[in-house]
Amino acid sequence: MDLPQHGYRASAKPRARAGPHTGDPLLFADTSSAAPPMNNQGYYTPGYSIGGAPVGGPADAGVNNLFADPMASAAMMYGSSLANQGKEIVNKEISRYVSVNKLKYFFAVDSKYVMKKLLLLVFPYTHQDWEVRYHRDTPLTPRHDVNADDLYIPSMAFITYILLAGMALGIQKRFSPEVLGLCASTALVWVVIEVLVMLLCLYILSVHSDLSIFDLFAYSGYKYVGMIFTVLGGLLFGSDGYFVALTWSSCALMFFIVRSLKMKILSSLSHDSMGAGATAKPRLRLYITVATAAFQPIIIYWLTSHLVR
Repeated sequence: MDLPQHGYRASAKPRARAGPHTGDPLLFADTSSAAPPMNNQGYYTPGYSIGGAPVGGPADAGVNNLFADPMASAAMMYGSSLANQGKEIVNKEISRYVSVNKLKYFFAVDSKYVMKKLLLLVFPYTHQDWEVRYHRDTPLTPRHDVNADDLYIPSMAFITYILLAGMALGIQKRFSPEVLGLCASTALVWVVIEVLVMLLCLYILSVHSDLSIFDLFAYSGYKYVGMIFTVLGGLLFGSDGYFVALTWSSCALMFFIVRSLKMKILSSLSHDSMGAGATAKPRLRLYITVATAAFQPIIIYWLTSHLVR
């Protein structure tokens, strides 16, 4: 007897839902709990740790890719080597014009030297020995010799002068950033001009001395001490105090520069005293020394007169 057609269809549905047998091979491996997939280069996919736990995020993934890429590592090494080479070239070029070791010499000071030098700049008349001391053909550092030149006092005096100028202008209600900047730039430009003129004169006269450009900046920068003294006298005692302080600081600075440069410039006459112009050179060098000293009061008055009214 034939079965009804709807019964045959009912029995076919359970067979369609039946899963594969236990022993049959699987077409795809179950990766739900296994290690993270690997890319075509054999590295783990970013965003997962080796055990399957997620790590930082896109930033960590970018860093991992950067260090995992051999080309990126090579580029970083090449860039580092270029940076080191550029640093060496810059240091070499700077050393050609500015000796760092010699610059350190002019800042080798201590508090005892600073006090002695300031007293020498304000009252130099009782000082007897002006000769710079040497040790094995090398001048002693400023902390061991008060006659040695330094750049610490000129640098600190310049900063103090700018601050004092700002205070003086503020007391007179004339302070403004533009005026203070003009005051600082003018004082710095005059020092540079003075040093350039000195170098030009020494070059024209072929003076062979121990003076370097740092020495010239030191001698030119000592005027800031007198300028501070002058401005303080004007602020405390008015115009009379200003002119008294100006006269004292100018005479003291002139005496100091003449006695100091005398040991540097005039003592070099023995090196080149031969020749047709041997009789004229000592006189010209003396004129340079005196002119340098006589120029200091003019600059002090020019840079301080507008601060005291």
